[in-house]
Amino acid sequence: MNMIDRRFRQAGGEGVETIVNGGRLVCDPSGIVFSPDLGLLIVSDLHLEKGAAFARRGMMLPPYDTAATLALLDAALARYAPIHVVALGDSFHDRHGAALMPAPFRERLAGLVAGRRWTWISGNHDPEPPAGLSGEVAEEIALGPWLLRHEPSPHARAGEIAGHLHPVARVSGRGRSVRGACFATDGSRMVMPSFGVTTGGLNVLDRAFDGLFARERAKALVIGTTRIYPIPFGALSA
Repeated sequence: MNMIDRRFRQAGGEGVETIVNGGRLVCDPSGIVFSPDLGLLIVSDLHLEKGAAFARRGMMLPPYDTAATLALLDAALARYAPIHVVALGDSFHDRHGAALMPAPFRERLAGLVAGRRWTWISGNHDPEPPAGLSGEVAEEIALGPWLLRHEPSPHARAGEIAGHLHPVARVSGRGRSVRGACFATDGSRMVMPSFGVTTGGLNVLDRAFDGLFARERAKALVIGTTRIYPIPFGALSA
């Protein structure tokens, strides 16, 4: 099973509820979180047009990433029918992605944005507003008990939900190990997995995560083939 097929299979799986800073969230195996109380869907690190960005630099990747990522996003929006969507930055792989996006992809994305409030959070890959697309642009936004931003900060207040680090977790046992994307949280804050289908990941035990979570409460909500598995950081492998 290739990565894209696996992602589509996972997206039909069962989500799990968790609490972040007192607010209820559904972690969906597609890689989004949804607040039923606010009608809010949060997605991070779409990295649309990554293949095209690499091609402009002379490195050829299969040109299917944008179509597959948009299809997964479309399915998540249909599943939850959110009132407000917040994209937590790096929605495009580089600052030219929105402007150079082929018309069919642009039209599909514009259709997803239309009819609901949509907030683009600025990322390190796409610090400027996405050219030709509607929606508001912000460095960060406070909604309910949460502060939504791109890069997590060890000094941020409780309730921060961020992306950027593309968290993954490794579980070892019985002579084998399994690695999967995950939501990382200690109940006070969360780092979300990358949604883009061709993005890599960083182990939650990497030093980049140091200081973000209270280790005794930290857990990885690991996205499996058909469900999400909550696993304490102490049970994970580097």
